[in-house]
Amino acid sequence: MMGIPAMAFKRSSSLFAILLLAGCAVGPDFKQPSAPSAAGYTPQPLAPKTASAPGALGEAQNLVPGMDIPGQWWTLFQSQPLDDLINRALKANPTIAAAQAALHVTQENMLAQEGSLFPSIGLNTSGSKNETSTASLAPVAANNQRIYSLYTGQVAVSYSVDAFGLNRRTIESLAAQAENQRFELEAAYLTLSTNVVLAAVQEAGLRGQIAAQQETIKADTELRDILQREYALGELAQSDVLQQDAVLAQAQELLPPMQKQLALQRNALNALAGGLPNEDLAENFDLSSLRLPRDLPVSIASKLVEQRPDILAAAASLHAASAQVGVAIANRLPQLSLTAALGTSPNAIANAFTPYNQFFAVVGTIAQPIFQGGTLVHRQRAAQAAFAQAGAQYRVTVINAYQNVADVLQALQSDANTLQAAVNAEQAAARSLDIARKQLQFGSISYLSVLTAEQSYQVARLALVQAQAGRLSDTAALFQAMGGGWWNRTALEET
Repeated sequence: MMGIPAMAFKRSSSLFAILLLAGCAVGPDFKQPSAPSAAGYTPQPLAPKTASAPGALGEAQNLVPGMDIPGQWWTLFQSQPLDDLINRALKANPTIAAAQAALHVTQENMLAQEGSLFPSIGLNTSGSKNETSTASLAPVAANNQRIYSLYTGQVAVSYSVDAFGLNRRTIESLAAQAENQRFELEAAYLTLSTNVVLAAVQEAGLRGQIAAQQETIKADTELRDILQREYALGELAQSDVLQQDAVLAQAQELLPPMQKQLALQRNALNALAGGLPNEDLAENFDLSSLRLPRDLPVSIASKLVEQRPDILAAAASLHAASAQVGVAIANRLPQLSLTAALGTSPNAIANAFTPYNQFFAVVGTIAQPIFQGGTLVHRQRAAQAAFAQAGAQYRVTVINAYQNVADVLQALQSDANTLQAAVNAEQAAARSLDIARKQLQFGSISYLSVLTAEQSYQVARLALVQAQAGRLSDTAALFQAMGGGWWNRTALEET
């Protein structure tokens, strides 16, 4: 049986090995950007704890450097309805599903490109029945039959030699794009969970404001009734009654916008959970149902770049841009390929393996761009510019991240002080109003003094509710700013 000479195989294999070993990936080798040298987030060292205040949500919070962040950090608010709502949102919100699908797209593109590292094998077969013309000068077959059959079978193996790293740099770029999308998914996860917490806190704050406003309306109504009786007895001027009517109407006027905002907030929570506005939301939130975490994580400044999904996604984009520079350079260099074919072409299937019907071929090809009108060189320059752009965008992301952390840390301290002041103001206003009402009963002060005290108490009560909600919002913002503990969760693409 006649086959491909061993020497031909040996030479081809040697050439393949030499080209493979000699291959190099042109273009820059990516290096992870170094972390900023900042020792902290603020010019002055942070206070180890926030201020405290008496009453609900007034506990001091400890800022713990280097503290790890749980993957489900929202459970620290100790609210089962909040946990249930976030779990439902992470399963039903289409933003997460879209991000997961985008990740799968990039992963499959990378795996598809990895196929270029392996030889491709193809099988071609054909069969035909032919008839020679009676007028043809071609000789008639020995059996004097003008109709004959011809069968062809061929196995072809081709391999693109990645001598300059075109395929490897392309795979590297696609792998970096998949990495970018993985952290975009983590960012979507973190953003969604944080938005649910913030929306729940805002709902709780609105319920607190509505309750405070309803108490104000009740108190204004009671005072109006007292003034009305005193007017009927001739002990008070009608102008005082009318003025209290105006105060009551103004208090009632403030209630519908709050109720409207609460309804809109419920719609927002429904949407975050992947539902429609007509669906009833089982969870309700008020300030008394949420707990303030006592210990808060403060990541070491140099480690922040390893924790925030937005920074890691930007680093992956920078890596992809770096690899694309190598792709652009490799496209300007020779492309090498090897093809080997082994087949048979008998006139009968039974003769397929007879030596005289077999054939083989080994072909090596080198393709070198000569003139492309400047296309390839400009594509290389564009890739280099895109790499520089990605580097600048990475630095912007890092700067914004550190600013975000600094802002949140400042808000934690300031809003704790604000709550402390709000509690004092509310207590003082409540005492002042109580005294004024008693003095009014004894006729020692005018109605206007009571009105002033009442308005001061109303403002102080609303400010207290807002300050309490602010501390909860600041806490959620800190967990988001520190990266959300994604490294302590199961990979999202598997969920």
